[in-house]
Amino acid sequence: MLKQFINSVTAADLVYLAGLVPFTIWLIRTSFGKKALSNSPLRRNNMPAYLPFAILIFWILLVSVLISMSENLLPDLSDWQRAFADNFIFCVSALILILSTLFSVNFYFVGNLKGFGLNPKTIIKDFFAAMLNFISIWPITLVVVILTMLIGQIILGDNFQIQQHEELKTIAAYQQLSLKILIIVTTIFVVPVFEEIIFRGLFQTIIRSYLSKPWRSIAISSVIFAMFHENPAHWPALFVLSMCMGYSYEKSGSLFRPIFIHCIFNATSVIATLYQ
Repeated sequence: MLKQFINSVTAADLVYLAGLVPFTIWLIRTSFGKKALSNSPLRRNNMPAYLPFAILIFWILLVSVLISMSENLLPDLSDWQRAFADNFIFCVSALILILSTLFSVNFYFVGNLKGFGLNPKTIIKDFFAAMLNFISIWPITLVVVILTMLIGQIILGDNFQIQQHEELKTIAAYQQLSLKILIIVTTIFVVPVFEEIIFRGLFQTIIRSYLSKPWRSIAISSVIFAMFHENPAHWPALFVLSMCMGYSYEKSGSLFRPIFIHCIFNATSVIATLYQ
């Protein structure tokens, strides 16, 4: 029986176990998270409360207008070319917003980019810490996905399925290498940087400026982050992941850490899709 059990253990099972151990230790040491952020400092800034909303709304409008213009100016594109054009617009517009937001951060945050949480000296440390954070939260995220599936099937019937993200569907549907490379670069590198700057760097910071307890700002910004994604079935898992990223930002003071967690999460999704 022991031999059969050992043979049935997969690499994925070992990853789940490796995640549960540090997560359990963290729960014990922090009294289930109550003491985890007791000494986390505020990021001093004079950022107006409307700025995160203004940047996000401007980006959504910019992408919508550019895609509409592309459809009108280039109506004869094939399906994969249309997907390439849309993703190119998405990527370039996100890069523009990243640069313009970082430029404005210099005026609003004490310590400029370092006060915002972007200190190049901590990159290596943050990368390895992000890997540990991701492994720790991965089993919980999978449990939430399973519960979402079960609840969805109870409410909506046995045919309920959690749909893949549109970018993952696209990368699996077309074989053109240029499109795959563009989606990989956008999904693994550009999107995590853009979303973490907006939702952790701006939203979480401004919310915490008005609330006394960091966990509340993490939870509220995580709700905003989850609802920003169009598929409601993804929201529970994204909320859990966002709580982990928000905690890592408040605990370390470094925005690189949630960026790396986000990159690793998106990379695993892309790799799993390509492998399948």
